Amino acid sequence: MRIGGEAVKSSQPQDVHLPFDGTTVGTIYQAESAQVEAAIAAAKAAARLMREMTLDERSTILRKSYQLLMDRQEAFAIAISSESGKPIKEARIEVERAALTLLFSAEEAHRLHGEVIPMDASPSGKGHMAMTVREPLGVIAAITPFNFPLNLSVHKIGPALAGGNAVVHKPASTTPISAVMLAELFLECGLPKGALNVITGPGGSIGEQLVFHKDVAMITFTGSPEVGLRLRNLAGMKRVTLELGNNSAVIIEPDADLAEAAGRCVAGSFAHSGQVCISVQRIFVAEQVRGEFIDRVIEGTRKLKLGHPHDGATDISSLITEREAARVESWIQEAVGRGARLLTGGRRNRSTVEPTVLADVPAGAQIACKEAFGPVVGINSYESLDDAIAMVNASDYGLQAGIYTRDIQRAFRAARQVHVGGFMINQIPQYRVDQMPYGGVKMSGTGREGPKYAIEEMTEPKLICWKL
Repeated sequence: MRIGGEAVKSSQPQDVHLPFDGTTVGTIYQAESAQVEAAIAAAKAAARLMREMTLDERSTILRKSYQLLMDRQEAFAIAISSESGKPIKEARIEVERAALTLLFSAEEAHRLHGEVIPMDASPSGKGHMAMTVREPLGVIAAITPFNFPLNLSVHKIGPALAGGNAVVHKPASTTPISAVMLAELFLECGLPKGALNVITGPGGSIGEQLVFHKDVAMITFTGSPEVGLRLRNLAGMKRVTLELGNNSAVIIEPDADLAEAAGRCVAGSFAHSGQVCISVQRIFVAEQVRGEFIDRVIEGTRKLKLGHPHDGATDISSLITEREAARVESWIQEAVGRGARLLTGGRRNRSTVEPTVLADVPAGAQIACKEAFGPVVGINSYESLDDAIAMVNASDYGLQAGIYTRDIQRAFRAARQVHVGGFMINQIPQYRVDQMPYGGVKMSGTGREGPKYAIEEMTEPKLICWKL
């Protein structure tokens, strides 16, 4: 672990395994209660230093971290691939994205400003002036998932530091290696000791200690709805942002470019074995083009190569654990048992599940109404756009969705009527660039990520008024 800038062990070592074959790739330590307390204390002390830093000083550290991360891209990519089972070519892209997220955070540090308030717009405001400034919250607890262990961590850490906060980071217990590497990198860039602390181990006890602690001002969490709701209920007056997943849907209209739409849906369904919050899980295709679209999706899916994540040609590797792979397999079998048609895939070997395409998935099947977080997509047809919109909205989630059509009127009609945080036109719902506002509605969470928007969540506006 990294607490107050120092390497720290506990009495409870824990091996980290490559999900694909169970190979041990590292050892970390489960934090004890006293070490969580020490991390919070170190962050509290460093928060005073961060608060006094100029915007340019914070930005300079973040720019250095961007460059150093790019210089070490391959080392971080191997770490990500080893701890998460992500194909190495996807891990390299994640490192590039994480570096850009740091660069965007550095730029936003320079833009952290308030506004002048027109006090004399009110009769009692005559002879007064006022302005707002944005001030850091203090200590921010960042709890991050396994699927993008570097970039989703940076989406919390970068804006927090840009806003003048200190961070206690609890990465997923299955993917802690890149988080520790990132903390070491920040120290090299001149970040004050204690401004970024990494504590590793199981989320239950650590998460509750963080959320209850009086010196933690904010919890920012990406993970399951069950854990997110529990944290929010426990947080009291603390600020909380939650990103809790989705079962993303895309609509394919009769006039869509079917070759492009099918190719992008294959990529969006099976990247990182479907372990992406905005992975394409539900496709609604117009009845008129159903057959051709399905044929194209099956053809593209069968071209994907399964293999070891360190092989540069691998498209599909393992899920994070064999238990998760068995769950996804059972959901596929349940859908087929309820009447869905298995078009391709569906078999499991240890923690690897073949990319799977289903058709005519019943609305009550788990694949249709929950987040699969695995390499499986269901394709259903519709008669009218209103029917498709209704089926997309028949979900407890609302992170992102999309439509393929050449008709701008129908595209924007869907964009306005689908209840999600982000809607993509002629793009899959898995599409994300890291500076955009990202977050959902309904059970998908609260708050927004993207450096500009995260900094707003992580700072407080203060009014300063003076009599002339």
